[in-house]
Amino acid sequence: MSRPGVSRRLEGVGMTSPRTRARMVERLRAAGIRDRRVLAAMESVPRHVFVDEALAHRAYEDTALPIGAGQFISRPSVVARMIELLVHGREAGRVLEVGTGCGYQAAVLAQLGAEVYSIERVRVLAERARANLRPLRLANLRLVHGDGAEGLAAAAPFDSILVAAAVFEVPQPLLAQLRPGGRLIAPRADGRAAAQRLVLIERGRREFVETVLDPVHFVPLRAGKR
Repeated sequence: MSRPGVSRRLEGVGMTSPRTRARMVERLRAAGIRDRRVLAAMESVPRHVFVDEALAHRAYEDTALPIGAGQFISRPSVVARMIELLVHGREAGRVLEVGTGCGYQAAVLAQLGAEVYSIERVRVLAERARANLRPLRLANLRLVHGDGAEGLAAAAPFDSILVAAAVFEVPQPLLAQLRPGGRLIAPRADGRAAAQRLVLIERGRREFVETVLDPVHFVPLRAGKR
């Protein structure tokens, strides 16, 4: 049973209330997010518990917020867009998230995926995400401290892979761990400029098919763990 203080923080009040979260979802719908599963997942996860209390009043704005270690929680519109692209016309299935950060996107994915694995290279962030997620009791979500560029071969293959950091090229281990018929979404940086765009990669029987999508801005994916 949750402690009363924990329950109150999950529920939220004022600028962190369910009503404020519902308004965020309405803005997502107005911005073009159409998948009802994604909208329901965004409404069910309390974003304010994944940021510092001093920033909680801004949790439902469509903005990235710092979470420590030089990392940021992504804008709600970007989270919703990336997940909607993964699940459009299909189930998420077994999911790998590369870059847990504070754990928010992993929590949203857990509302949609049968089995979700999230990997984070920075130990302090992995521990913080674990603490943030514990009160939500998401039985289908597993967190790993490791090198996201290497993926998670022990749990592969994956139906869906979401990379929450910018790459110049998608690491080969991630492509290899994608099941035929699966989808991978990642922000890709142009090697000659600071510009980034989302790319959706779908694995066919013999080849990968890539679609270039929206402009975005993410911190770079780094190899190794610390």
